[in-house]
Amino acid sequence: MSLVRLTIKGISYSQTQNGAYALLLSEADGERQLPIVIGAFEAQSIAIALEKDIRPPRPLTHDLFKSFAERFSITVKQVIIHKLVDGVFYSSLICERDKIEEIIDARTSDAIALALRFNAPIFTYKNILDKAGIFLKNTDTPSEEEEKEIKKTELIIEDVLKESSEPSASAKPSPTKSLEQLEDELEEAVNNEDYEQAAKLRDEISKRK
Repeated sequence: MSLVRLTIKGISYSQTQNGAYALLLSEADGERQLPIVIGAFEAQSIAIALEKDIRPPRPLTHDLFKSFAERFSITVKQVIIHKLVDGVFYSSLICERDKIEEIIDARTSDAIALALRFNAPIFTYKNILDKAGIFLKNTDTPSEEEEKEIKKTELIIEDVLKESSEPSASAKPSPTKSLEQLEDELEEAVNNEDYEQAAKLRDEISKRK
Protein backbone atom coordinates (compact mmCIF):
# COMPACT_ATOMS: atom_id res chain seq x y z
CA MET A 1 0.00 0.00 0.00
CA SER A 2 1.32 3.42 -0.94
CA LEU A 3 1.84 6.18 1.61
CA VAL A 4 0.43 9.68 1.20
CA ARG A 5 2.04 12.63 2.95
CA LEU A 6 -0.20 14.93 4.97
CA THR A 7 0.19 18.48 6.19
CA ILE A 8 -1.63 20.21 9.03
CA LYS A 9 -4.29 22.59 7.74
CA GLY A 10 -5.66 23.75 11.09
CA ILE A 11 -8.04 23.04 13.95
CA SER A 12 -11.82 23.23 13.85
CA TYR A 13 -14.56 22.75 16.43
CA SER A 14 -15.93 19.22 16.40
CA GLN A 15 -19.46 19.09 15.00
CA THR A 16 -20.21 15.76 16.72
CA GLN A 17 -18.62 15.94 20.19
CA ASN A 18 -18.94 18.76 22.71
CA GLY A 19 -15.62 19.97 24.10
CA ALA A 20 -13.67 18.26 21.32
CA TYR A 21 -11.90 19.56 18.24
CA ALA A 22 -11.28 18.34 14.71
CA LEU A 23 -7.68 18.34 13.54
CA LEU A 24 -7.66 19.01 9.80
CA LEU A 25 -4.96 17.28 7.75
CA SER A 26 -4.53 17.96 4.04
CA GLU A 27 -3.11 15.76 1.32
CA ALA A 28 0.27 17.32 0.45
CA ASP A 29 -0.02 16.68 -3.29
CA GLY A 30 -3.78 16.51 -3.67
CA GLU A 31 -7.12 18.07 -2.86
CA ARG A 32 -8.39 15.94 0.01
CA GLN A 33 -8.70 16.82 3.67
CA LEU A 34 -8.72 14.35 6.56
CA PRO A 35 -10.56 15.45 9.74
CA ILE A 36 -9.64 13.71 13.01
CA VAL A 37 -11.47 14.33 16.29
CA ILE A 38 -9.10 15.10 19.18
CA GLY A 39 -9.43 16.19 22.81
CA ALA A 40 -8.98 19.71 24.18
CA PHE A 41 -5.60 19.00 25.80
CA GLU A 42 -4.15 17.58 22.58
CA ALA A 43 -5.64 20.50 20.62
CA GLN A 44 -3.89 22.89 23.01
CA SER A 45 -0.57 21.08 22.61
CA ILE A 46 -0.81 21.07 18.82
CA ALA A 47 -1.89 24.73 18.71
CA ILE A 48 1.10 25.77 20.84
CA ALA A 49 3.44 23.81 18.58
CA LEU A 50 1.92 25.53 15.53
CA GLU A 51 2.39 28.97 17.11
CA LYS A 52 6.18 29.11 16.81
CA ASP A 53 6.49 32.40 18.71
CA ILE A 54 4.85 31.08 21.88
CA ARG A 55 6.92 29.04 24.33
CA PRO A 56 5.32 27.75 27.55
CA PRO A 57 7.44 28.57 30.62
CA ARG A 58 7.21 24.95 31.73
CA PRO A 59 7.24 21.93 29.39
CA LEU A 60 3.95 20.35 28.38
CA THR A 61 3.69 16.56 28.30
CA HIS A 62 4.74 16.35 24.65
CA ASP A 63 7.63 18.77 25.26
CA LEU A 64 8.77 16.53 28.13
CA PHE A 65 8.62 13.48 25.87
CA LYS A 66 10.78 15.26 23.29
CA SER A 67 13.36 16.30 25.89
CA PHE A 68 13.41 12.78 27.31
CA ALA A 69 13.82 11.23 23.85
CA GLU A 70 16.60 13.61 22.86
CA ARG A 71 18.47 12.97 26.11
CA PHE A 72 18.66 9.30 25.14
CA SER A 73 19.37 10.03 21.45
CA ILE A 74 15.95 8.88 20.26
CA THR A 75 14.47 10.64 17.23
CA VAL A 76 10.95 10.47 15.83
CA LYS A 77 11.53 10.01 12.10
CA GLN A 78 7.93 9.95 10.93
CA VAL A 79 4.33 9.33 11.92
CA ILE A 80 2.07 6.93 10.04
CA ILE A 81 -1.71 6.86 10.45
CA HIS A 82 -2.00 3.19 9.59
CA LYS A 83 -5.52 2.08 10.50
CA LEU A 84 -9.11 3.33 10.71
CA VAL A 85 -11.61 1.26 12.70
CA ASP A 86 -15.11 2.47 13.62
CA GLY A 87 -14.10 6.09 13.13
CA VAL A 88 -10.95 5.77 15.28
CA PHE A 89 -7.57 6.45 13.67
CA TYR A 90 -4.56 4.40 14.82
CA SER A 91 -1.03 5.70 14.42
CA SER A 92 2.57 4.65 14.84
CA LEU A 93 5.70 6.60 15.71
CA ILE A 94 8.69 5.49 13.69
CA CYS A 95 11.62 6.13 16.03
CA GLU A 96 15.34 5.70 15.57
CA ARG A 97 18.24 5.26 17.97
CA ASP A 98 21.77 4.25 16.96
CA LYS A 99 20.46 3.62 13.42
CA ILE A 100 17.96 1.07 14.73
CA GLU A 101 14.29 1.73 14.02
CA GLU A 102 11.48 0.96 16.43
CA ILE A 103 7.73 1.28 15.88
CA ILE A 104 5.66 2.61 18.80
CA ASP A 105 1.87 2.59 18.90
CA ALA A 106 0.34 6.00 19.71
CA ARG A 107 -2.91 7.89 19.66
CA THR A 108 -3.04 9.95 16.50
CA SER A 109 -3.39 13.24 18.40
CA ASP A 110 -0.29 12.48 20.49
CA ALA A 111 1.63 11.29 17.45
CA ILE A 112 0.93 14.51 15.56
CA ALA A 113 1.79 16.69 18.57
CA LEU A 114 5.16 14.92 18.68
CA ALA A 115 5.64 15.06 14.90
CA LEU A 116 5.40 18.86 15.10
CA ARG A 117 8.05 19.00 17.80
CA PHE A 118 10.43 16.70 15.93
CA ASN A 119 9.68 18.25 12.52
CA ALA A 120 8.75 14.74 11.41
CA PRO A 121 6.58 14.11 8.34
CA ILE A 122 3.06 12.69 8.72
CA PHE A 123 1.78 9.96 6.41
CA THR A 124 -1.29 7.82 5.94
CA TYR A 125 -2.13 5.01 3.56
CA LYS A 126 -3.99 5.76 0.34
CA ASN A 127 -6.87 3.42 1.24
CA ILE A 128 -7.49 5.35 4.49
CA LEU A 129 -7.55 8.65 2.62
CA ASP A 130 -9.85 7.12 0.01
CA LYS A 131 -12.21 6.02 2.77
CA ALA A 132 -12.18 9.06 5.09
CA GLY A 133 -10.85 11.92 2.98
CA ILE A 134 -12.98 14.88 1.93
CA PHE A 135 -12.43 16.51 -1.43
CA LEU A 136 -11.73 20.24 -1.57
CA LYS A 137 -12.25 22.58 -4.49
CA ASN A 138 -9.20 22.83 -6.74
CA THR A 139 -8.69 26.59 -6.99
CA ASP A 140 -5.53 28.67 -6.94
CA THR A 141 -7.23 31.47 -4.99
CA PRO A 142 -9.31 30.68 -1.88
CA SER A 143 -13.01 31.39 -2.31
CA GLU A 144 -14.85 33.74 0.05
CA GLU A 145 -16.18 30.72 1.94
CA GLU A 146 -12.68 29.19 2.21
CA GLU A 147 -11.31 32.54 3.43
CA LYS A 148 -13.94 32.47 6.18
CA GLU A 149 -12.91 28.94 7.11
CA ILE A 150 -9.25 29.97 7.27
CA LYS A 151 -10.11 32.92 9.52
CA LYS A 152 -12.31 30.69 11.68
CA THR A 153 -9.45 28.21 12.08
CA GLU A 154 -7.13 31.02 13.21
CA LEU A 155 -9.70 32.14 15.78
CA ILE A 156 -10.16 28.57 17.01
CA ILE A 157 -6.42 28.21 17.56
CA GLU A 158 -6.51 31.43 19.57
CA ASP A 159 -9.43 30.01 21.59
CA VAL A 160 -7.51 26.81 22.27
CA LEU A 161 -4.52 28.82 23.46
CA LYS A 162 -6.82 30.89 25.65
CA GLU A 163 -8.29 27.78 27.28
CA SER A 164 -4.79 26.59 28.23
CA SER A 165 -4.32 29.51 30.63
CA GLU A 166 -6.12 30.86 33.68
CA PRO A 167 -8.85 33.44 32.94
CA SER A 168 -7.33 36.87 32.58
CA ALA A 169 -8.35 40.35 31.54
CA SER A 170 -6.36 40.35 28.33
CA ALA A 171 -6.30 43.79 26.79
CA LYS A 172 -5.66 44.93 23.26
CA PRO A 173 -2.03 46.06 22.87
CA SER A 174 -1.72 49.84 23.13
CA PRO A 175 -0.69 51.51 19.85
CA THR A 176 1.35 54.07 21.82
CA LYS A 177 3.73 51.47 23.28
CA SER A 178 7.14 50.95 21.75
CA LEU A 179 8.16 47.75 20.02
CA GLU A 180 10.54 47.01 22.88
CA GLN A 181 7.71 47.38 25.43
CA LEU A 182 5.49 45.05 23.42
CA GLU A 183 8.24 42.44 23.22
CA ASP A 184 8.70 42.65 27.00
CA GLU A 185 4.95 42.24 27.48
CA LEU A 186 4.95 39.26 25.11
CA GLU A 187 7.64 37.57 27.17
CA GLU A 188 5.69 38.30 30.36
CA ALA A 189 2.43 36.97 28.89
CA VAL A 190 4.12 33.73 27.84
CA ASN A 191 5.69 33.33 31.28
CA ASN A 192 2.24 33.82 32.83
CA GLU A 193 0.76 31.29 30.36
CA ASP A 194 -1.63 33.99 29.10
CA TYR A 195 -1.56 32.70 25.54
CA GLU A 196 -4.52 34.79 24.41
CA GLN A 197 -2.70 38.02 25.26
CA ALA A 198 0.53 36.59 23.85
CA ALA A 199 -1.19 35.96 20.51
CA LYS A 200 -2.50 39.55 20.41
CA LEU A 201 0.92 40.99 21.25
CA ARG A 202 2.61 38.75 18.69
CA ASP A 203 0.23 39.97 15.98
CA GLU A 204 0.82 43.64 16.93
CA ILE A 205 4.60 43.13 16.88
CA SER A 206 4.37 41.43 13.47
CA LYS A 207 2.36 44.37 12.08
CA ARG A 208 4.98 46.88 13.20
CA LYS A 209 7.86 44.86 11.81
